[in-house]
Amino acid sequence: MRLSPDEMIFWQHGVLKLNATIVFTWGLMLLLAIGSKLITHRLSKGLLRSRWQNLLEIVVSGIEKQIEEIGLSPPRKYLGFLGTLFLFVASASLCTVIPGFEPPTGSLSTTAALALCVFVAVPLFGIEELGLGGYLKSYMEPTFIMLPFNIISEISRTLALAIRLFGNMMSGAMIIGILLTITPFIFPIVMTVLGLLTGMVQAYIFSILAAVYIAAATRVRKPESEPEAEPSK
Repeated sequence: MRLSPDEMIFWQHGVLKLNATIVFTWGLMLLLAIGSKLITHRLSKGLLRSRWQNLLEIVVSGIEKQIEEIGLSPPRKYLGFLGTLFLFVASASLCTVIPGFEPPTGSLSTTAALALCVFVAVPLFGIEELGLGGYLKSYMEPTFIMLPFNIISEISRTLALAIRLFGNMMSGAMIIGILLTITPFIFPIVMTVLGLLTGMVQAYIFSILAAVYIAAATRVRKPESEPEAEPSK
């Protein structure tokens, strides 16, 4: 049993390797790009709409609603980044029904790359919203003593994002693989459905955490209103 798709090597020349993680990652990105192009190339503004367009609007509206509930406004501004994260992780889990496919999210290198995307996006959105000075000032709130702790927090939560997603996806795949080996004629369908459900939950959690981190970086602290002076008698 392979613990990671990194162990599946398709081509190797010296230190250069083409493993399943790279192949499946780029294949999944190509699938998402082609799929989005096919779905959006004939969008209708009238009452008659295709099933693909209805499905697309349901997914987009649901993601926008979640982003807005977290506190990011306008949600359309963050839809491209957060929606892509969710769709990539979710699609990686859904494609496990394809024989021979192993989700690239089962590799620590993939989850680390996704976490780094969040690590870079958080300050970019924060600087765009608050300005460079305002964003850097947030690292010294409520006092400058918190500066090193806030920096450590940025790094540690990035590592936590990568390890959490990797651990959950790998452990789920290992449990399913073990059960299918022991009882191949009883659990295949049930465990496949359970794996798909687990993958969707992990995609949701990863996207929500990314949105929460961005919301924390883009929030604007409003000064407390001073109490109104009592009218003189």
